[in-house]
Amino acid sequence: MKKIQVLGLGLFIVGLSIFSYIPFIGQYQLEEEMVKTVVKSEHEEAMLRILRPMYSESYHSNFRFIANFNDLFDEYNNDLKRKEAWDEVIWDDYAFPLTKAASDTAVSQNPLVFLTMSLVLAIFGGLLYIFPLHRGEPEGIKNNGIYFSSMKSRGLLGIITGTYLILFYVLLYWYPEYITNLVIMVDPLSKALSGQEASQWFLYGLLYTMAILVMGIRMFRKYKGNAYQTIRTGSVMFFQVAFAFLIPEILMLLNKPWHDFKNIWPLDYSFFYDYRIEGMVSSGALGMFMLIWGIILIVIGVPLLTYFYGKRWYCSWVCGCGGLAETLGDPYRQLSDKSLKAWKIERYMVHGVLVFAILMTAVTIVNYFMEFGLLGQATNQLHSIYGFAIGAAFAGVVGTGFYPLMGNRVWCRFGCPLAAYLGIIQRFKSRFRITTNGGQCISCGNCSTYCEMGIDVRWYAQRGQNIVRASCVGCGVCSAVCPRGVLKLENADQAGRVNDMPIIIGSKSVQVKS
Repeated sequence: MKKIQVLGLGLFIVGLSIFSYIPFIGQYQLEEEMVKTVVKSEHEEAMLRILRPMYSESYHSNFRFIANFNDLFDEYNNDLKRKEAWDEVIWDDYAFPLTKAASDTAVSQNPLVFLTMSLVLAIFGGLLYIFPLHRGEPEGIKNNGIYFSSMKSRGLLGIITGTYLILFYVLLYWYPEYITNLVIMVDPLSKALSGQEASQWFLYGLLYTMAILVMGIRMFRKYKGNAYQTIRTGSVMFFQVAFAFLIPEILMLLNKPWHDFKNIWPLDYSFFYDYRIEGMVSSGALGMFMLIWGIILIVIGVPLLTYFYGKRWYCSWVCGCGGLAETLGDPYRQLSDKSLKAWKIERYMVHGVLVFAILMTAVTIVNYFMEFGLLGQATNQLHSIYGFAIGAAFAGVVGTGFYPLMGNRVWCRFGCPLAAYLGIIQRFKSRFRITTNGGQCISCGNCSTYCEMGIDVRWYAQRGQNIVRASCVGCGVCSAVCPRGVLKLENADQAGRVNDMPIIIGSKSVQVKS
C-alpha cells in the first residue's frame, strides 16, 4: 500500500505542477474584431482607438500582453481624470475578457488534454494516496504524529501550501487575466453545464467542489466507524455538488439568474443588491421563488432550525465554507488559537462584520425603494468596500489561504456574519448543547486540541459544565476524539441548559461551586 500512496503522491505533484505552469503557456494576439465582440457598445469607439497599437502584434507571454494593455488603458483614463472628465472615464475592467479573447495557445486548442494532464491527474493521484489510508487498522480517529508533520504544524510545507493558496486567491479575485489559460481549460465543462464560456468563478467553483469531494473521501477514511462524522461529511459533499455547483449552472442554461439556494444573507451579502433583486423579479415565477425563499430562510428558517439543532445544521452540514473547512481544512484544525485573547478578538470581529453587513443592507434597501434618491449611486462604493475587505480579502485570501497557519475555521470564527447571527440564537435561544460528564474527564486535552473554533473544551469538561458557546459549530470532533465518552452533543429542553453552578472534580474531591 505504501508504494501505491507514493505513486499517488507523485502523480498529484506532477498534476499540480502542470496546473501551475499552464498560465504561462502560449502567445496572445489582439484583433479589432475581438474588441468589438468583448467591450460594451458605449465603450467600443474609445477602446478601438486606445488599443490600436496592439492590433496584429504577437505577444509570447501573458505578462507582456497585459502590461501593454494596462499601459494604454491607464494612460487614457489618467488623462481624463486629470481633466476631471469623469463621465468619460472607462471604469469597466476589460483586462480579463480581452486577454482570454486574444489567447492563441495550445490550451485553447486542446483544453481537455490539459485538463486531464493537470486537474484530473492531480485528483487521481490524490485518491490513490487517500484510499489506502488506515487500511487494516482498527476503527478510531487517527491523529498520530500531527505535530511532527511539516504540513500540519506550521512547518515549511505548511507555509509553502499557505503561500500557494494565498497567491491563487489574489490572482483569482483581483488579477484573473493572469490565469486566463486555466479558465480556458475548463471552457468545455462550462459550456456543457451552462451553455456559456467559463469565467474565473466557474473555475473556482469547480476547484472548490473537487477539493471537497476528494478530501471528503479522506474524511471517510480517517473517521471510519463514526457515523456522525461520516453522514455529516456526506451532507456537505452533497450540498456543494448539487446546490452550489450544478443547480446554479443549470439555471444559467435555462436563462435564469445564477442562484445558490442554500446561501443565506448575510453570508450572501449581495442578496438585496439592486441587480440581484431586479434579476429575480424579472425571471418569472422561479425568480420570485428565489426571492421569497431567501427571505423565508433569513426570517424563519435560520431562527427555527437553530433553535432545534443549533448552528451545526448549517455550519457543519450545509454551508460551502464550512464544507471546505471540514474537508480540505481538516488536517489543520489543531492550529486554531485557544487563548482568551483570541476569543476576545473573535467576539469583536465577527459581530462587527455582522453589524457592517446589516447597516450596508439596510442602506441599500432604503436607497433602492427611494429610487436612489437617498444616496444616489454611493451605495455601490459601500458594496465595493465590503466586497473587497470582507467578501474577497477576509473570506477568500485569509479564510482559506491561512488554513495551514491559523487553522481551518479562520473565516467562520472571526469574519462570517451568518455564523455570528446563528451564534447569537444558539447562545440565547436553542435546545443544542454539548453536555459533559466531569467525573470521567482525565484532562488529556484531545477535545481542546482538535476544536477548530478555538474553544477550550477541556475547561468545561473538567467542571462538568455544559458547552453553550455561540461559536461552536457542532462538528462533534471533540466528542469523537474523547477516549472516555465525556462529551455528548444533545438537543433537549432549555431547562438546565446553562448550568451556572458546575461540579468541580479535583484534588479536594467533589465540590459544588456556589
